Amino acid sequence: MGRIIDKVAWIRLKNGRILSTRSHGKDVYYLPGGKREPGESDQDTLVREIKEELTADIVRESATHVGTFEAQAHGHPEGTLVRMTCYTADYSGNLAASSEIAEVAWLTYADRPRVSPVDRIIFDHLQATGQLA
Repeated sequence: MGRIIDKVAWIRLKNGRILSTRSHGKDVYYLPGGKREPGESDQDTLVREIKEELTADIVRESATHVGTFEAQAHGHPEGTLVRMTCYTADYSGNLAASSEIAEVAWLTYADRPRVSPVDRIIFDHLQATGQLA
């Protein structure tokens, strides 16, 4: 049995594009979000991670579960899975890359090869449901 990395991600769509981030030193894009800390709820993780990565404040009450997706974790040993619990949510403030984020990008389905394996599954889901151009 491999290890599971438990993550929560924010799905923010605009005009058929999805908000993605690239960390310093990484070669692929990821949906904004991150690992849960001990005792945190999904919403706690989402609020904290988006504040840390994008300086914006998630409106906790607006968080809506989109789906939970699993795939091989990018850059980890074979058999290490990432479980991504995804939410849409409204936010306040400005979206701006924090110190840990090198780049913020609005991607389309054509950018699928440039994202992590679990994000590819999410891109497939969003494209199949007509939400991602």
